[in-house]
Amino acid sequence: MIFKRTSEAAVEALIDGMELFPLGFSWGGFESLIAPVTPRRSAQAWTGVTPGIRLHIGLEDVADLTDDLEQGLARFRKAIG
Repeated sequence: MIFKRTSEAAVEALIDGMELFPLGFSWGGFESLIAPVTPRRSAQAWTGVTPGIRLHIGLEDVADLTDDLEQGLARFRKAIG
């Protein structure tokens, strides 16, 4: 997920409070993970590159994961004002 209007601080606010998405990259495990990303392009330079997040959805309960993401997005929206 790449955000159209954001800052690194807003992405950090989203990630820092996650309860079911620990920070990390997936190596094929079954747990949900979240990681900050910055898109890279080899064809041409990005102008105004914004940070984003990468999610790996695991086997936790869907309602619990949805709730955790909704709370994270609420922190994100608050951080961008």
